[in-house]
Amino acid sequence: MSEMTETAIHANSARAPKFWRSDALPFIEARSIEDGREVCYAKHSHETFSIGAVTGGRSVYVNRHAREWIGAGAVVMMNPDDVHACNPVADERWSYRMLHVDVAWLTKLQHDLGFSGNQAFRAFSQTMTLDEALFDGLNRLYTILVDHDADMLRKESAAITFFSEVQHSLNPAAPPDYDASRQITRAAEFIAENCTRSLKLEEVCEAAELSPSHLIRAFKQRYGMTPHAYLINRRIQYSRAQLRRGRVIADVALDAGFADQAHLQRTFKRLVAATPGQYRT
Repeated sequence: MSEMTETAIHANSARAPKFWRSDALPFIEARSIEDGREVCYAKHSHETFSIGAVTGGRSVYVNRHAREWIGAGAVVMMNPDDVHACNPVADERWSYRMLHVDVAWLTKLQHDLGFSGNQAFRAFSQTMTLDEALFDGLNRLYTILVDHDADMLRKESAAITFFSEVQHSLNPAAPPDYDASRQITRAAEFIAENCTRSLKLEEVCEAAELSPSHLIRAFKQRYGMTPHAYLINRRIQYSRAQLRRGRVIADVALDAGFADQAHLQRTFKRLVAATPGQYRT
């Protein structure tokens, strides 16, 4: 452990994940693993924008409807709520570094750079790139973030520099003038706002003003998962936020809507590929 405002959670082995975060830079979290042969993710999503660099081995990368093999040098991107998974090939020593970035922070940066005139987040159409400059830039930023001797000014400046490069290199697409999935968006927002309590399908349908059959079909088409799977993902996101505050795992499990700590443990490991204890500060 470092200072109270900065946490670097070091793994006991190369096969365990490492996390870094700081109270002084709450908009970004870093994660890495040196040997991911035993790391398997179920399909999941994040409320953040996520970008990662594969530093060794090969893996199968799934993002919504795309599926491809990727290897060292690849940079992968996941928009908020994009369902994805990335799992190693055979017994290869797969390694990666991942950054999770707050959407509000990134949206402001997009606006400052002239990419978001209406101050709405502009999603990225690409899910993977072999851009060497972005790969090198992500690795430089990761190294600075986890460096205990680097001050916060340097870390924040490096983050702004890198994500400015991301905008200019990938040039996020302009949002459509009319969002035909507005009702589905309302359904997702309702689930997110009420994720810690027991929900009925009829409640979600009422919020979205859709029939159950239409909701389930359209929701899966938009988010790549059922409303229930989306609810579980949101509970895990809520749990991650509470664990970052250092709360007791058993209390987090109950507050997040899980039956008990064991239920949280199983689900967390399946979606985060780490235990709550490994992730907790």
